[in-house]
Amino acid sequence: MERKARAATFTGIYLVLLAAILVVVNVISFSAFKRFDMTAEERFTLSKGSKRLVADGLKQELRVDAYVTRGLAKSDAFIQDLTALFKEYENADCKDLVDDKGNPTCKDPAAKSKFVFRLIEPKTQEEKEAAKKECSGNQCLQEQILDEGSASGDTVTIGKGFMGFVINYGSEKEVIPFWPPNDTQGLEFFLTNKIREVRDRADKIETKIGVLTGKDEIKLSENNLFGGSQPFNLQSLFKEYFPFYTFEDVDLQNGEAEINAELKGLIITQPGKDFTEKELRRIDEFLMRGDKKLVVYASAVNLKASDAAMKASLSTHGLEKLLDGYGVEMKKEAILDFGGGLRLPAMNPTTGQQVWIMNPPITVLQDEDRFEGDQKLLDTSFPAFFRMRQVAFPFASPLLLHQDKQPDAKFKVVARTYPGSTTDASDGIPMKFSDKWAQKGPAEQRIVGVAIEGTLKTAFPSGDKMGIEAPAQSKAPGGILVISSSQFLANPFARSGNPPPMPPQLQMMGPMGGDPELQMFARPYFENYFRPLVMSFKNTIDWMSGDADLIAVSAKLLGEPTLSYTDVSKPEYKEDETPEEQEKKAEAYRAQRVELQKRVQWTLTIVPALLFAAAGFLRWRAKEASREKISIG
Repeated sequence: MERKARAATFTGIYLVLLAAILVVVNVISFSAFKRFDMTAEERFTLSKGSKRLVADGLKQELRVDAYVTRGLAKSDAFIQDLTALFKEYENADCKDLVDDKGNPTCKDPAAKSKFVFRLIEPKTQEEKEAAKKECSGNQCLQEQILDEGSASGDTVTIGKGFMGFVINYGSEKEVIPFWPPNDTQGLEFFLTNKIREVRDRADKIETKIGVLTGKDEIKLSENNLFGGSQPFNLQSLFKEYFPFYTFEDVDLQNGEAEINAELKGLIITQPGKDFTEKELRRIDEFLMRGDKKLVVYASAVNLKASDAAMKASLSTHGLEKLLDGYGVEMKKEAILDFGGGLRLPAMNPTTGQQVWIMNPPITVLQDEDRFEGDQKLLDTSFPAFFRMRQVAFPFASPLLLHQDKQPDAKFKVVARTYPGSTTDASDGIPMKFSDKWAQKGPAEQRIVGVAIEGTLKTAFPSGDKMGIEAPAQSKAPGGILVISSSQFLANPFARSGNPPPMPPQLQMMGPMGGDPELQMFARPYFENYFRPLVMSFKNTIDWMSGDADLIAVSAKLLGEPTLSYTDVSKPEYKEDETPEEQEKKAEAYRAQRVELQKRVQWTLTIVPALLFAAAGFLRWRAKEASREKISIG
């Protein structure tokens, strides 16, 4: 009895000490608020771009008032995560923001966060009415129905309350009426972009990006993202969600007009008319000013809008004269990617069974760890494809690099096709989906994306200057990005399947016609590749404007990163191998990964249980041994 009483006393003291330690640790962690994120992508801590924005990018205090309602488990958990996120904004410090070489990335290394926040919980009717008067424009805080299902799904708890934000900075105010408490993944992305929007309005900051027009080009204002009559385009999307960027039309007027020097960069989309040399010299003149970026979304593969036959003609429209001068040769060919071409499910009208339709002209590149070094499909460290899993490249042409033309700049291949890619140089190639595609010619990887950064030499070192005085090299480092995909910024099935625009007198009747089959395929294409398209385009604009560290914020919208299989040997492809042989190697690699997954799964299932059982057995044996040593005197 005495031993039992002593054991009970020691056990009680042990539990009290353990509880005290846990309480002290929690108090310290709450007061110091230091979180350790061991993920390579920093998925559970504030991105460096967000920290730099609030610590070094604000001239005055920015306050966020979060109106919340507690009482439901889901809402309470969201408020806890929200508070943790706000504290990270509030504790941002420039001394912690350095690049890989240890150099500070803030203009003022001693700067600290100017972000402050308050959690406000309206309880009385008077407080609720006051909250509803928090407005900006036509947006006001709203009291919404908050509901959550039980664990078994058979009951629902319903409450009414607030879950919105009011952002105040200088003379500007922005109200987010309601944020669903079950959605936390995109919160940092949304808040950082809203902070940036309010900051730019108050501080009169304007980031202008030029978009070349006047060449029958694919426009950002085209409703070519979604199949059917629904109007949806990149220009309206960016105007609503990223208004801190301003797109300015640039019409070269046959080379007579200079490009606005205030522009941070210039975007060229797939042209439908040829460039004159004088127009190309104007583009070169702009780039040679220094600290400018040029982005080209174009290839030699041209398809007309609303052409259900999807027949392509091959022409670079004179762009090759400009790109050649920078060391990028665009071949007058269409890539057919039999290793990573688009595959879409369809219904066989005869049997009613699902079949897969191939579309090799649209290559879908994925971040696959079996390709490394100079075989890597996507450079997911480059801003345009930062941490992306897959990106579609419709109607691409191969690029060849001549780095000797730009000795002071760095070339980086950012996108390659799969090894099973061939090319076709014939005109009138049908680009429509089919189950009868046949491979022609040698298969190998082709470059479809390249970035050039550094001091650039002019693309026109000799010849008639045509009255345009451009220096021999850029006055400051600049950049060029070439994505040789003619419809990278479009949904190819929507663009070919949607009806042509109605004349003004008939627009009230809405769109009529179009190809129903292409519109049907436009929907799954949209669902799978729309988000990567938008994120890649936004990241590219961030790169052009010099805000590349904000790209990590966008990456958090793309979901969890894939696992890396470092213990599985990657296949090595040879130039003389057939696509069938390459596919066998790829299949063997996939089978090894599945086997490794199973081993990991069973290891995590069985080993912890065995260790727990072993610990219990050893503890039992230790107790038995101690009892055997007890002697009764």
